Amino acid sequence: MYVLIAPCIENPGCRARGITTDEDLRHFRRAVERCRRFSIEMVPLPCPETIYLGRDRPPGSYLDRLATPAFAALLDRLEAEVRAAIRERREPPLAIVGVDSSPACGVTATYHSSVKQPGRGAFLARFPDIPAVDVKEFARHRIYLAGPLFSEAERTYNLVLRDLLNAHLFDVYLPQEVGDTSHTRCREEHRAIFAQHLQALRDADIVVAVIDGADADSGTSWEMGYAYAHGKRLVALRTDFRVVGHHERVNLMLEESAAVVTKKEDLPGALGSLLPASP
Repeated sequence: MYVLIAPCIENPGCRARGITTDEDLRHFRRAVERCRRFSIEMVPLPCPETIYLGRDRPPGSYLDRLATPAFAALLDRLEAEVRAAIRERREPPLAIVGVDSSPACGVTATYHSSVKQPGRGAFLARFPDIPAVDVKEFARHRIYLAGPLFSEAERTYNLVLRDLLNAHLFDVYLPQEVGDTSHTRCREEHRAIFAQHLQALRDADIVVAVIDGADADSGTSWEMGYAYAHGKRLVALRTDFRVVGHHERVNLMLEESAAVVTKKEDLPGALGSLLPASP
């Protein structure tokens, strides 16, 4: 299992002078972290811009600096090398992890001209048959799994969801695995559990929430509200066939704050998994 990655993810020095932000570096680190966590081999692509223009180069668009026959010939050669390497591995990559805005390695946006526009960069456009994901999306792999956890059935279902998400290369924080669950736990333990869950929510990239039941679990609702207020992505799972109104399956505030799926098998796709539905 491997991904092709833009080389600047491992070596930001490949990028044009002055364009790499602290946020970029955090996303690069988290992308590498995900690969290491799930034993995904990172296979760096060649960097056409560095080969053609050198390392210490000012920023520029494709039309400004790369729209030449010599650069097109370079892309021909590099594409052939990459495709040969893929054939030698005898399996396709999960995806190409690119860096949006790059004239060469943009995924959904690129500086083809002086204005950013939709589409792949000049190099990634050579591989339309290979799925591509921007590094910022690939880096978002840490999930906080919110849901009721008070019965054996609830806890068992949460474990099923955790294993499903792990299989799709997501790192899951499961609150039921933290702290004393007995009714005799002390006040200090309450505070410690709350603090640990809160930190996990802050660290999470995505919150997945189970909102089954006649009404959603109160703790889950609080966690969803906190995540929404802090701009985190929310995906809710409601398998319960009951509805509370003509257009509501459950509380409208929860539904409107999240993308809602109705089958656990649909969760990976809603989260942007790189793997088939049943890996």
